[in-house]
Amino acid sequence: MSVDHYENFPVASLLLPARLRPAVRDLYAFARGADDIADEGDAPVQARLARLEAWRAAVRDLGAGRPIQAPLSEDDRAVFARLGDTLARHRLPIQPLLDLLSAFIQDLEVTRYADEPHLLDYCRRSANPVGRLMLHLFGHTAPEDLAQSDAICTGLQRANFCQDVALDHAKGRCYIPLDCLARHGLDPHDLDALCAGAPVPSPDAWRAAVREQAGQARRALLAGSPLAWRLPGRIGLELRLVVHGGLRILDKLAAGGYDPWRNRPILGRGDAFLLCWRAFLTPRPDAALAQLP
Repeated sequence: MSVDHYENFPVASLLLPARLRPAVRDLYAFARGADDIADEGDAPVQARLARLEAWRAAVRDLGAGRPIQAPLSEDDRAVFARLGDTLARHRLPIQPLLDLLSAFIQDLEVTRYADEPHLLDYCRRSANPVGRLMLHLFGHTAPEDLAQSDAICTGLQRANFCQDVALDHAKGRCYIPLDCLARHGLDPHDLDALCAGAPVPSPDAWRAAVREQAGQARRALLAGSPLAWRLPGRIGLELRLVVHGGLRILDKLAAGGYDPWRNRPILGRGDAFLLCWRAFLTPRPDAALAQLP
C-alpha cells in the first residue's frame, strides 16, 4: 500500500458512519476519475485537457443549480449524477472540486516546480481539497480544523512525492523543487540514470535532497496532527490512522537510506497492527514518536 491522496481516501471504510459512506464513494469516484483522465490511458494531451475542461464546466453547472450542458460521455454523466445528489444532500462547496480539477490540468502542463511556494500551491489544490470535503461532510469546518487538515493532506502528498520519485519520473514529472536540487548541487537530468539504476555522480547528494523533502513532509504531518486527536469518534480515528500511515512511510524511507529508487517504502500487512496500536493507544505524536522505526 502506498501513501497516495486518492488511495488513502477512506472509501466505504467501516470507520465511517454508514450514512456518509455513499457520499464518500461519490466524491472518490469524481477524484479518481479525474485523476485517471490526467494520468491513465494513451489519449493525447489535448484530448485529456478537453475532457477535464468539460468536467470543470459540469461542476460549475452543478454549483449554479442548472442542468449540465458540458459535453460528457455516458460514463461521465453517471459520475456527475451521483455527485450532484451528494453535493445537494450534504450542501458541499464546489470550490474543492474545482481546485482538484485545476491540479489535474496542471499535471498535464507543468512537469517541474521551481521552489517550495510553487510546490505548496500545487498541494493546496491537488491534496488539501480531499480533507476539506471530508471535514464538510462531518460538519467540522472551523478555521483551525481546515488549516490542520490542509497540513495533513500536504504532508501525505509530500510523503508520496518522496516515495514515488521514480514512478513520477516515468510520467515525465519531478516534484522535488528545482531550488532544492540546486542547493545540493544536483542536475535534474541525472534522474534518468537514477531511475534506470545506473550510477550517478552524486548519489549521497540525491539522498540528501530526498531527506530534505521528507523532513518537510514530516513537519507538515506533525503540524496537522492535533486535528486527528481533537476530532471525536470515527473521523478522529480514521484521521489518526492516516497520520500514522504517513509517518510510517517516512520512517521506512529513512530506514532505507532515503533511496526510494532502490528501496521504495510501502506499507504491508505487517504494519497494520502497529498503525492500529498507535491510532488507538498512543497520545498525539511528537517528534520522538514520529522517529520510531
